[in-house]
This record gives sequence, structure tokens and C-alpha cells, in this order.
Amino acid sequence: MAVERTLSIIKPDATNRNLTGAINAKFEAAGLRIVAQKRIWMSRAHAKEFYKVHAHRPFFNDLVDFMVSGPVVVQVLEGENAVAKNRELMGATDPKKAASGTIRAMFAESIEANSVHGSDSPENAAIEIAYFFAGYEIVG
Repeated sequence: MAVERTLSIIKPDATNRNLTGAINAKFEAAGLRIVAQKRIWMSRAHAKEFYKVHAHRPFFNDLVDFMVSGPVVVQVLEGENAVAKNRELMGATDPKKAASGTIRAMFAESIEANSVHGSDSPENAAIEIAYFFAGYEIVG
């Protein structure tokens, strides 16, 4: 098994309900280390650039609006197979379809306000991490 890093974003619906600690506890209990973390309020331009892969989809503008509606916590998680482990911990995008005990099943309000984002591959994780963090900010 490979030690990897992945990007995690705790979204505005979760930060507004003060769930950062509870979500971080789930990551840590699963063996993921938080090696970088900061609370930011994304600008519209920042959110559009980050989610540009979805620009052609009908939900793009709503996603951008949501991501700039409040602060988020961006973080780098590190551990064995971190990308897959984080995706398993998050659960399905639609919290109604998410497995019991996953972050989205426990905390998400809707398919749109689904509390967390996680990288979908090691390659995208590297790109997403570099988007939010300079190398010196990651202290693993």
C-alpha cells in the first residue's frame, strides 16, 4: 500500500454548523493525518477556476454560488491509500445514498450541500493540493 496525499474541503454547510472538528475526527480515526489545513473564503473566481472541470454542466453556477456562500476548510490528508480511504469516508455524493456512518450520511444536508469534497485520483489530488497550498505549508 502506498502513502498518498489527498485534498479535502469541508464545505460551507458544514463549517456554518461548526462541524469541522467532528469531520476531522472521522479522518483521524480512519488513520488519515491532517498535514495541512486552513480556513478560507473562496472568491467567485477562485471557485470557478477550481471547479472548471464542471463548467459545462448545468449545476456549475449553483456549485460556485454554494462554495462562495461561506468559509471552507481546505486540508491535505495523508495516509495509506488516502484518496480511496477519504472517498470511502465521505460516502456517496447524495447523502440519501451514502452508507451509514459516512461523513455525508451523518452531516450532509442535501446532494448540493454535501459537506465535503475529496480528490478523485492521486493525479487530481496533486493538482488540487497545489491549487490551495504551497509546499512549505504541508508539514507531514
